[in-house]
Amino acid sequence: MNETAISNFNKVKVSYFLLPLLLLAIVATYLYTHNAWSAGNYISIQKEAFIYFNLRLSKFPVLMSNFTQLGDALIILSLCTILILYAPRIWESLIWASLISALLCSSLKRFFEIPRPAAILEKDSFVIIGKAYFGNNSLPSGHAITLFTVLTVLLLALMPKNIYLKLIWIMLIIGMGILFSLSRVGVGAHYLLDVVIGSIIGYISGISGIVINRYCNIWSWIGLKRYYLLLIILFMVCSMVLIQKMLCDNLLIFYFSLLSLFMTTYILIKNYVTK
Repeated sequence: MNETAISNFNKVKVSYFLLPLLLLAIVATYLYTHNAWSAGNYISIQKEAFIYFNLRLSKFPVLMSNFTQLGDALIILSLCTILILYAPRIWESLIWASLISALLCSSLKRFFEIPRPAAILEKDSFVIIGKAYFGNNSLPSGHAITLFTVLTVLLLALMPKNIYLKLIWIMLIIGMGILFSLSRVGVGAHYLLDVVIGSIIGYISGISGIVINRYCNIWSWIGLKRYYLLLIILFMVCSMVLIQKMLCDNLLIFYFSLLSLFMTTYILIKNYVTK
């Protein structure tokens, strides 16, 4: 699997940035033509669409509650921990991509300062599932950025060679990304364009992580056995944080992430103590 990831990553070119940049240009043009560069107009042009999708998606509160957690870095990265053993090159790129996505997310949220739906819309006009957010940090969606950052790295790392399997793989990953990202609208935390822009930025972050790791591979130690103890301690800490989350919100997705952490930690311990 690691050889497949290395081979696929070597095929990633700078031209891969053209599509997401084009999509961002289209969104920017749409906002410009609708005079929606101000916070008020940005919200008003998509208020009806937000309420429409929110009311329909919120009819599935259990799914929305679980899907939206996949935008939490702890949850989705925990599900990927097993790849450290069999495809460490994927994790090398994931680390870079995650750092880039975190930087872009925090910077853009401070720059745009768009009020969250709960901070400006009528309370009885839409549904809030779980925690209500009232800050001025709606754009872009951090969950969508995180989700598409990880999915982009996985998409390109595990890309099949067969053209038909490749199409199925692309449709599967993109479909999952759209579905899970839209859960942010379903729980009433973000507008549609927050999710769209966040998804595009996540794609850019994923590609950036792959490209940067090719020229600045400082995480190559992550798959070495002598550093397993560090990973074991890290995963144990993550497990405790996850258990704390489970005590607050008993969601199924937490169990999958915790199971992944336990399995990976067990294998790491077993390999570490084996001479």
